[in-house]
Amino acid sequence: MTTTFLSYRASTPRFWLIAAIGALVSAVGFGAALYMEHHGHVVTGMNNQVVWGIPHVFAIFLIIAASGVLNVASIGSVFGKAAYKKRAPLSGLLSIAMLAGGLFVLMLDLGRADRVMIAATYYNFTSVFAWNVFLYSGMFGIVAVYLWVLMEKRMYAFVKPVGIAAFVWRLILTTGTGSIFGFLVARQAYQSAVLAPMFIIMSFAWGLAVFMVVQRTMYDWNAMTLHPAVRRRMKHLLGVFVAAVFYFVLVYHLTNLYFAKETGFERFILVDGGIFPLLFWGGWFLLGTVLPLALIYLPALAFRGSVLTASLLVIFGAFCQLYVFIIGGEAYPMDIFPGMQASSSFFDGQVATYAPSLPEFLLGIGGLGVAFMITLIGIRVLKFLPEDDLTQLEAAAD
Repeated sequence: MTTTFLSYRASTPRFWLIAAIGALVSAVGFGAALYMEHHGHVVTGMNNQVVWGIPHVFAIFLIIAASGVLNVASIGSVFGKAAYKKRAPLSGLLSIAMLAGGLFVLMLDLGRADRVMIAATYYNFTSVFAWNVFLYSGMFGIVAVYLWVLMEKRMYAFVKPVGIAAFVWRLILTTGTGSIFGFLVARQAYQSAVLAPMFIIMSFAWGLAVFMVVQRTMYDWNAMTLHPAVRRRMKHLLGVFVAAVFYFVLVYHLTNLYFAKETGFERFILVDGGIFPLLFWGGWFLLGTVLPLALIYLPALAFRGSVLTASLLVIFGAFCQLYVFIIGGEAYPMDIFPGMQASSSFFDGQVATYAPSLPEFLLGIGGLGVAFMITLIGIRVLKFLPEDDLTQLEAAAD
C-alpha cells in the first residue's frame, strides 16, 4: 500500500488564527495556575478531604489517553496492520502532545512547581509516584525515537523492535498510573488489583476516540478524504474497546459489592451520592457507553458524523467516569476505625463537599490547549498526515 505523508496545508492566516486560539487557552491555564499559587488553596474548591480536584481529572485523562493513542501505531508497527501503520506518526505525535499536556496540569496542580527538580533528583523508590517519574520521562524518549525510525527511511528496519519497546513501555506506564490508585490503601474507592488492567483498557478506548476526533478534524481542514474501509475498521475497534471498558467497570463494582465493607461506598457512588450517581449512570453509562455503542453497531442510527459523535461521547463519558472515580472516591469518608464511630473537628465520618472553582477548570483546559498546540505545530512543521492510495485500499477491502 502506497502512502505519502503530508503536512498541514490550510492557509497561513487560518493556521495562525487557530494557533492563536490554542496559545490563548494554554496561557489562560498557566495564568490560572499562577493565580492559585499566589492566593493559595483557599481559592480552589478543594479541602482537607478532596485534595485532587478537577485538574487531576483532566491530567489523568490526558496521561491515560496519551498511552492509548499510541495503540494506533502499535497495531500497525507491532501487529502489521497496514491501514494503522500509515497513521503511526500522527499517533506518536498525539501521544507526546497529550502526555505533555497532562504533566503540565499535574505539575501545576500539585503545588510548588518550582521545586520540580527536587522531585526529579531525590527518589523514594517505595512510592509509586517516584516510579512514574521514570515512566513518564521514558515515554517521551521512546516515542521520540519511535517517530524518528518511522519517518526516516534509513531507519525503517528498526520500526518493529522500537514499536515493541514502545508498546511494552506504555502498558507499564498505564499500569503505573492505575497503581497510584490501586496501592492507595487510605481510600475505600481505590486499593484494588482490578484498577491496573482497567486503566489499560480505558487507555485503549479513550486514546482511539481522541485519535479519531483529531484525524477527522485534520482531514476536514485539509480537504482530505478518509476511506470508508479505514473508518469502518477503526469504528468497530472503538466499539470493542468501549465494551471492554464496560466489562472492567462492571467487574470492579461487582467486586466491591461482594465485600460487606464496600457496600456503603458502592451505594454512595451508584445510588444516593448526589452528583456522582448522575454522572455515573447518565454521563458515563448512558451517554459515554450505551449511546456510542448504538451509534457504532446499529445501522438505523448511522448518519454523517455518527462515528465522530460516538468518539466525542466516549471522551465525554471518560471525564464523567474519572470525576466519579477520583472526586467521589475522596468525598466518601474514610473508615479509619472499622466497626467504630469517630468524630472530630475534621468532619470524620461525613461526606466531603467539593465544587470546582473557575481557576481549576481553566488549568485543566489549559492542559488541553498545550496538547492542541503541540499537535498543531507538529503537523504544520513535519509531515504527519497520511494520504492513502484509495485504489489499493479498495482492492484490500474487496
